[in-house]
Amino acid sequence: MTPPETPATAPDAAGDATPAVSSRLATLNRRADFLRAARAARVARPGFILQMHNRADGEAEGIRVGFTCSKKVGNAVARNRAKRRLREIARIVLPRAGRDGCDYVLIGRQGATATLPFGQLVRDLEGAVAKVHAPRPDPSR
Repeated sequence: MTPPETPATAPDAAGDATPAVSSRLATLNRRADFLRAARAARVARPGFILQMHNRADGEAEGIRVGFTCSKKVGNAVARNRAKRRLREIARIVLPRAGRDGCDYVLIGRQGATATLPFGQLVRDLEGAVAKVHAPRPDPSR
């Protein structure tokens, strides 16, 4: 017996048009990638810190993202909850606001990432991505 097919026009239960898995986002796995992002541009927000590294032209295209929470965030349950929230805001914001060829690292903050309202985290990430990509003034002037 075969399972019934889902109609192609049926909206998902949440009514969100964002796909559950984005093909544009890859996950950072190597420590060297995290260290490269740590030396690059950063923006601090109340719920997280965003680091962004612009990869070289010869490297793979697409957006890559990494997540980290230190033990300062809390016990394993608190750290996992914070990382789940960071993954979700990245899934929502980065496909439309991020740029190809960039690595983003989201760092959870103690007492904030797991407790701030979700909408505020989304708005903060949108603003942080815009700020990190904004042209910087020329320091030689």
